[in-house]
Amino acid sequence: MRTVRSLTSAVTALAMGAATAVALALSSAPPAAALDNGLALIPQMGFNNWNATHCGADFNEDMVKGIADLFVSSGLKDAGYQYVNLDDCWAEQNRDANGDLVPNKTRFPSGIRALADYVHSKGLKLGIYSSAGTLTCAGTMPGALGHEEQDARTWASWGVDYLKYDNCNNQGVDAIQRYTKMRDALKATGRPILYSICEWGSNQPWLWGKDVGNSWRTTGDISDSYSSMLSIVHQNMALTQYAGPGHWNDPDMLEVGNGGMTGTEYRSHFSLWSIMAAPLLIGTDLRKASAATMSILENKEVIAVDQDRLGVQGAPISTDGGRDVFVKRLANGDRAVALFNETDSPQRIATSASAVGLPGAAAYTVRDLWAHTTHETAGVIAATVPAHGTVMYRVAADRSWAEYPPAVDLGIGLPVAYPGALPILQPGADATVTTTVANAGRRPALRVNATLTGPGGWTVEATSARTRPALPTGSSLTTNWTVRPPADTAPGTYTLTARAGTADETLTEDVQVTVRKLDAPPSGTSYLSDLTWVRSTNGWGPVEKDRSNGETGDADGNPITINGVVYQKGLGAHAPSTVEYYLAKRCTAVSADVGVDDEKTQNGSVTFEIWADGTKVADSGLLTTADPAKHLTADVSGAQFVRLIVTDGGNGVDSDHADWADAKVTCA
Repeated sequence: MRTVRSLTSAVTALAMGAATAVALALSSAPPAAALDNGLALIPQMGFNNWNATHCGADFNEDMVKGIADLFVSSGLKDAGYQYVNLDDCWAEQNRDANGDLVPNKTRFPSGIRALADYVHSKGLKLGIYSSAGTLTCAGTMPGALGHEEQDARTWASWGVDYLKYDNCNNQGVDAIQRYTKMRDALKATGRPILYSICEWGSNQPWLWGKDVGNSWRTTGDISDSYSSMLSIVHQNMALTQYAGPGHWNDPDMLEVGNGGMTGTEYRSHFSLWSIMAAPLLIGTDLRKASAATMSILENKEVIAVDQDRLGVQGAPISTDGGRDVFVKRLANGDRAVALFNETDSPQRIATSASAVGLPGAAAYTVRDLWAHTTHETAGVIAATVPAHGTVMYRVAADRSWAEYPPAVDLGIGLPVAYPGALPILQPGADATVTTTVANAGRRPALRVNATLTGPGGWTVEATSARTRPALPTGSSLTTNWTVRPPADTAPGTYTLTARAGTADETLTEDVQVTVRKLDAPPSGTSYLSDLTWVRSTNGWGPVEKDRSNGETGDADGNPITINGVVYQKGLGAHAPSTVEYYLAKRCTAVSADVGVDDEKTQNGSVTFEIWADGTKVADSGLLTTADPAKHLTADVSGAQFVRLIVTDGGNGVDSDHADWADAKVTCA
């Protein structure tokens, strides 16, 4: 796995005074000349093999040709995807006698020139990879440091159209100097080559990258997990002001289709990258992609938001309790609006036409870019968004609004222990679920009714009114339901389905609920690693019990070690991470010795937090590889759940191996 690299806090960068920002940007000799290659006037779109193959044997000439073929046959080319890019390991380990790079004879027996010709014959473009160091990140092929002009000439002679330029083995040479030198080398070839800077945000490239490259990575590497994707969103969304035509913030390649996230999470991933005007580089093996994956990658309405020629990066206008509203101004005056639910339970998220910057109007049209439906609204823009989901709209002050049905929102409210918590139902126990049908339209919604159904054998009964003859603008119908899973329901995830009928249409909303018997921890003091957690999320690989984080599979870590002290018990995590336990309001204290594991000797920096239900009750502050373990104790009296949270400390994910050593809970 390529090591995840650090990002100096974007929020800190934005908060800096102008003088400090200028000083940082000019910490080395400034670029000799601004980039003016006429490329990437809209964010680049294409494919890169790394997330799907790394340096595996299936990364080869046949794969690349197959991807080019699929771009054409599947419609991806028509959707805007253009670049077919090679990542690390395409070259031999040694240069030839003239010092030139040599394509790997096993992977690319026909050479890169022939491969470029094939890709070009499809009306597509070919990209290549190198590093601004002596070796690339995989360490198996030469980097371009000291060979910039020679390598640029080689790539140009092969017909290369795109360079991803990484940051490994850079020998401590100033980043601006290294990346500027390659910019000038590419320009000197006379061939238009899109220049993608990949230095992980380590040197705040948003401050200087506009004059050097067409895009720059703002974060460390993404992994195929919701927590990783969410962490990157939080970092990239603060950098809106630095993006524009020809120069883009790059939050890394897409993971859509690689299997580590749900379909809902992948739609969020694609929606958020699009509204943030990010490069859209497919990172899954399209030869194996499912129809569901292709439906996400080929959504032309969402892609149009990313590719809008005004070139504005969308930004959040509110982030209340994990209910985020992103807005992007579009060239024709419309607004793209993404309602993103970071939490683990459904949330109603709302904004208004005026809040997103639209002019006053009698009503507006709201186009749902995933459902591909259009409605009218008096001004409210709202949806009940599933856990980890995103609803994406295109909103316009449209005089033809009366041609469309009123915007009716169907929401499901589930029993949770605290706002945003995972909804859990116990077998054989009654739970109260609510459905709400709300009308945001200028015209009334007529003949409104609500239904709720569950799996076979479940009890689902309405305990309040579920019909209304009409819902005027701004009014709603809320129905209470008693839901009871059978006592013998096996632990797992189940679906409740709500429907709302109106005179114009029928709306359907599915929501996932977890059914499991929650057992209180035993009396006395117990190691948390000996108990069963309710859930866990982790930046890389799984959370480990009594081992450090190995980043890949179960039990692949080492003995937990902090500052030379070895612990037999504990939890090994990697930021960003959450581990949650059920306490049943019976416990009084949670404690642990926390710190960065010694298996990381540099860069690791994290914070540890303990949350009792929805309240933070302990915080370690920033801890690094240089710090000894810190003893953290929290009062959790009266809490149903406790969450152990690790963050990246605000400076990006890089070697953030976090140990909850000797983690214990004390219960009555």
